Amino acid sequence: METAVDPTGHILTLTDGDAQMRFHAIWLRDNAQDAETRSPTNGQRLIALRDIPHDTRIAAAHGTEDGIEIRFEPEGKTVAYDADWLRAHAYDRSATQIRGWVAEGVECWDTGISDDVPSGDLNALEQGGAALADWLNGATRHGFAKVTGGPAEEGALFRVVDLFGYVRETNYGRLFEVRTEVNPTNLAFTGLGLQAHTDNPYRDPAPTVQVLYCLESTAEGGENMVVDGFACARRLQQENPDYFDVLADHCARFEYSGEAGVCLTSRRPLIELSPDGELIAVRFNNRSLATVTDIPFDKMDLWYAAYRRLGEIVDDPAMEVTFRLEPGESFIVDNTRVLHARKAYSGTGTRWLQGCYADKDGLRSTRDAMHRAGLEAAE
Repeated sequence: METAVDPTGHILTLTDGDAQMRFHAIWLRDNAQDAETRSPTNGQRLIALRDIPHDTRIAAAHGTEDGIEIRFEPEGKTVAYDADWLRAHAYDRSATQIRGWVAEGVECWDTGISDDVPSGDLNALEQGGAALADWLNGATRHGFAKVTGGPAEEGALFRVVDLFGYVRETNYGRLFEVRTEVNPTNLAFTGLGLQAHTDNPYRDPAPTVQVLYCLESTAEGGENMVVDGFACARRLQQENPDYFDVLADHCARFEYSGEAGVCLTSRRPLIELSPDGELIAVRFNNRSLATVTDIPFDKMDLWYAAYRRLGEIVDDPAMEVTFRLEPGESFIVDNTRVLHARKAYSGTGTRWLQGCYADKDGLRSTRDAMHRAGLEAAE
């Protein structure tokens, strides 16, 4: 790896075969991996940016067997950098991604994956190892995954959460029941079919993982259904970029006040992008959409046309994956991405699910920790 420092000492250029990577002196110094800069035990920084001279520059740089060594002035500090680490963290690249891009490792899908749903046996998953790694990878890649082989026992859904994280308690409690009620506070507790939706868009932040666990299933109908909200948003963008933009550029309002002492509200776009255009969330729930007042007058017709078309795409059978949960089976969804629904079911027989919420930072942490420990998913 060849090194070159510009005359000001502010930019280092590395030539790695046919590739070139540029790094700023302040970035390199801030990201030094030596024991004086970062804790050897947990990797956290031991210094703040104020501790690094504002006029930091590279006085010298040369290649080593494993990477490069840099001397910084005015500190007179020498730091070694691993070549693979620099390649993995290079940021000198052209900004070619279009608005609505998805992160590496995210795979958008439609009904075509119906025969290849990510799934794992609960007892095998609880043993950890490659089975759990494979399930976590599938849940992260597709935004949902099934669990089979569990007991038909109340509270067993907590065993699913224990695979990767912690329960997020809400006003519904640590768990909630999904079955017919005489005077329901929420349409989810009736036998009606439900349009595919994300849960709790009226919360800020909304729960990022939902678990639904089947305890009884003798009623006719009631099949579960999932839809990839990212795939729907990108299909909308391909059909009509103006529709995509208006839903991403303006906030909707969501509200839930269906029980005494509770009034939950949030203000977020139906399609949420990061500042650099990454597609990071979809919120879609017709039952909880409040009166929309944050769209400019001259955009309101366009917004409603876009909202209608997004709903039509969500309802398209070509976008859905449908499955029936039997007692002891469950599934999780990334509630920032995957919409879930159920078909209507009859008034005879029983259908009883329990649900709870968790957060995907725990799921990603478990997956990434296993990866860093060298445990890969089975191929």
